[in-house]
Amino acid sequence: LIGHWRGGVAMAAIGACAGFGAICGSSLATAATMGQVALPELRRLHYHPALATGALAAGGTLGILIPPSVVLVVYAILSEQNIAKLFMAAFVPGILAMIGYLIAIAIYVRIKPDAGPANVRRSIPERLRALREVWPVAVLFVVVIGGIYGGIFTPTEAAAMSAAYAFFVSVYVYKDLTLKQVPKVLLDSANLSAMILYIITNAVLFSFLLTSEQIPQSLAAWINDMGLSPWMFLMVVNVLLLIAGNFMEPSSILLITAPILFPVAMKLGIDPIHLGILMTVNMEIGMITPPVGLNLYVASGIANMGLTEVTKACAPWILVMLLFLLLITYVPAITLWLPNLLMP
Repeated sequence: LIGHWRGGVAMAAIGACAGFGAICGSSLATAATMGQVALPELRRLHYHPALATGALAAGGTLGILIPPSVVLVVYAILSEQNIAKLFMAAFVPGILAMIGYLIAIAIYVRIKPDAGPANVRRSIPERLRALREVWPVAVLFVVVIGGIYGGIFTPTEAAAMSAAYAFFVSVYVYKDLTLKQVPKVLLDSANLSAMILYIITNAVLFSFLLTSEQIPQSLAAWINDMGLSPWMFLMVVNVLLLIAGNFMEPSSILLITAPILFPVAMKLGIDPIHLGILMTVNMEIGMITPPVGLNLYVASGIANMGLTEVTKACAPWILVMLLFLLLITYVPAITLWLPNLLMP
């Protein structure tokens, strides 16, 4: 649809990241999957490696903002908030983040025209054929989001339903997965789940030690005694989470910081839904900031580029995300408008 624009295929990749994030919930999975799908096409069209790799690494971060989101589920459990309301609150920020990335690409190719060459303009029949091939994925999106918001099943049940549906589509509709490959797919999934659970287990242990030593309570009391105004507190939260994002993965950061920050935010009258989205945006930035930005490693492996090169490629996107973070932090209406409208 937009490949004939300068930088259009990179924009399409960002849109695909947003769409995949809407049925995935994981930043790593979004970056890895879309990197494998889109990067070869971007290279074939002679896109500059920095633009292609940076856009896909940044686009992958949409996986934990656009609902459903694993990070938002973890936050909902820790803060005892309504998951559906959190998902609704993330919808508008997720769309705005995607638009911000698209604008960044448009500016990038305006400054460096050769970085994102235009593809050939497709005919209307070609566009219609491409859209027909997408409908199974669109149905999956409706199943996941519609089922959760409609109260048909919980986010966990939605994951099971989408896995079963994706299995059926992959084997019998697209036919890009054979029954012989299923054991390997299950083993890969088990390995990834074990890695994530190991990280979360250690984070829970660390969080337990902090709590048993009364460290979160002491820090909460210290921050409260500082007499910070709400806007100053939110700035402190952003700085703290941005630093933590350099060294830890999102779920671990939430498990450790949420018990510290949540009580203080409630005392200052900060909406817990707004705080959850703000923390998630910080987690997004952490996914592409060194030295432990996990999306950097994923992009580096897929693109066969050094970590330093990938980090430099992501620098413009980090700037875009920081500006977006300030907008989300100090304009809470962006986050709260939709959930207050639909679930007052």
